[in-house]
Amino acid sequence: MPYFPPHSAPPAPPAPPDSSEPAAPPPEHEPRGCLFALSQPPLMLFLAVIGALLLITAVHDLFVL
Repeated sequence: MPYFPPHSAPPAPPAPPDSSEPAAPPPEHEPRGCLFALSQPPLMLFLAVIGALLLITAVHDLFVL
């Protein structure tokens, strides 16, 4: 944060550009990223089952064999 001495005021921010045209409408279809796809319930269940199978095989290899 810049320091301004007490006897001088900070410079005024520039004025926003004056546009007479209306703002652009929001896009109808907002793109969704990879995290949206990864958060879907069927995929999460599938990944949980695969993770559980890996955990069971790891525990079997460590303690039974």
